[in-house]
Amino acid sequence: MQLRPYEPADATPVYEVHRRAFGGRPDEARIAARLAAAGRDPVSLVAVAGDAVVGHVIFSPVALDGPGAHLTMVGLGPIGVLPDHQNQGIGGRLIRRGLVDCRAAGYDAVVVLGAPEYYHRFGFERASDHRLANEYGVDDEFMVVSLGSPLSGAQATVRYASEFAGA
Repeated sequence: MQLRPYEPADATPVYEVHRRAFGGRPDEARIAARLAAAGRDPVSLVAVAGDAVVGHVIFSPVALDGPGAHLTMVGLGPIGVLPDHQNQGIGGRLIRRGLVDCRAAGYDAVVVLGAPEYYHRFGFERASDHRLANEYGVDDEFMVVSLGSPLSGAQATVRYASEFAGA
């Protein structure tokens, strides 16, 4: 299994990864495609087995409204792994490598909207504990991980890229 940066030639297989990973629903696949097409994918990684793309994760810039707007953050997701490659640690490897790459790119933190029992293992904490809200009004499932910058004074509302609307 190799992890490498997303390339434009990966567009079709990445779309299929997300579509199949989410039971045939195209929403996440469309979001990933729109983010890549708009250049809002500063960190985007694929997992490759042989010649096949079997997993993908994308991190996209988010906007902050409020006193914490001085922080630079990205949002994790969508992330997908082909069903026959799930439960093999591929998603975890993509996330860990993505967090390292986001830190290297100079981001202060990463936010995610997902299952706390899964994302806690990567250091994510409930964002509201750091006075971070989101445009969807979600609490427990909205989490943040610092990439080395203190999150004190991070009070803000996080807004995802427009490519997330109308999936």
